[in-house]
Amino acid sequence: MVENSTLEFLKTRRSVLARNMEEPGPSADVLREILTAATRVPDHGKLAPWRLVVLQEEARATLGKIAADALAGQAVDKSVDAYASSAAQFLRAPCVIAVLACPKAHPKIPRSEMILSAGAVCMTLLTAAQSLGFAAQWLTGDVAYESAVLQCLGGHAGDEIAGFIYIGTPTQAPSERARPALDDVVQFGLAP
Repeated sequence: MVENSTLEFLKTRRSVLARNMEEPGPSADVLREILTAATRVPDHGKLAPWRLVVLQEEARATLGKIAADALAGQAVDKSVDAYASSAAQFLRAPCVIAVLACPKAHPKIPRSEMILSAGAVCMTLLTAAQSLGFAAQWLTGDVAYESAVLQCLGGHAGDEIAGFIYIGTPTQAPSERARPALDDVVQFGLAP
């Protein structure tokens, strides 16, 4: 078998927890490279059914406050600590990219394919950032399902938040975790 550095990278890729990230994040030029790679995902019909919102500097704190306010009304734990934790969630990494799935009405292309394309954007953002030596993690959480958060990111009715991609410099190497055995998750051929 031919040695392939891309395949080896993919076989060992591991997310770093956002809480284990610090400055610096990617520079403007490197971020453009990461974003360029992420927008080359499979996209049936060339619809670009996604939008990316880059959050850096003060935008992370602003989004955190909007998220905390939205979650506060429904929280079981109404403590100051819970509010502060929600408000600080986007400050864990120097760069956070919100990926919005923005399906479009189309007579031949189902909504599910457009949502999957947005998921591919999320995974490619992770892979591109990690291939450049950055830490990256794909997160959602309750905040991803709040209409106030979607709206402040420029989302519209029918759009969804596919995820928040946190990018920074790792403060520690991620530990390996158990992976499923291929025989448990792969089937060759049709079901009997």
